[in-house]
Amino acid sequence: MLDAHEVEVEFVDAERDELPGLLDEGAVDLLVSAWLPRDADLVQHGMRVLGTLYRPYYCWGSYETISSVTEFSDDRFKTVFVAQSDATMMQDVLSQTPVLSGLTVSVCNDDALYDTVQKSRLDGRKFLVFLAQPHALFHDEAFQPINDPRFSQEMEAALLVREAVAACADQDMLDELSEMTLGNKVMSALEYAIQIDEMDPEEAAEAWQRGRLVAR
Repeated sequence: MLDAHEVEVEFVDAERDELPGLLDEGAVDLLVSAWLPRDADLVQHGMRVLGTLYRPYYCWGSYETISSVTEFSDDRFKTVFVAQSDATMMQDVLSQTPVLSGLTVSVCNDDALYDTVQKSRLDGRKFLVFLAQPHALFHDEAFQPINDPRFSQEMEAALLVREAVAACADQDMLDELSEMTLGNKVMSALEYAIQIDEMDPEEAAEAWQRGRLVAR
């Protein structure tokens, strides 16, 4: 879409804790994406909310046939995997879920979660994963979220544009960005393409636009 408006794009990859400083420096004109209300503090750094790209939420995930947290039992799973960025939240949840108190918790780097889970699956282990949807893992239809009413509220993954940029940007382009919606399945497919297939973000976006990237 930005290419269609002849906007030259330079991608900046940053960790969550780096974003406030980058926004204050004016190093980021368009942020994809802020999870609201969790990331509402980012709006205060001279940014304007555009639209909602998808609706992320936290959940348990598994390759086992289980649809609800009410089906958990202490002998069904041995391990729960979680990325470092979500570990504190998961520990709070585990403390409120006595049936899972005996699970071994395995914390890994965010970028290593997919490979860690796949290795354990190949080893025949029974495990849970605590994560946010969308994620590259959900690009496999065999990996499904497990219903837990404690995580029923969805967030809004919004585009944030720098106010100074929005003030002089083409209004039609801003309107198109505001109306753009991808959904969780598309985002999982894009994350898989970028993290697992090692496409660069621009290549993955073009593959999706041309119909070569299929959401599952």
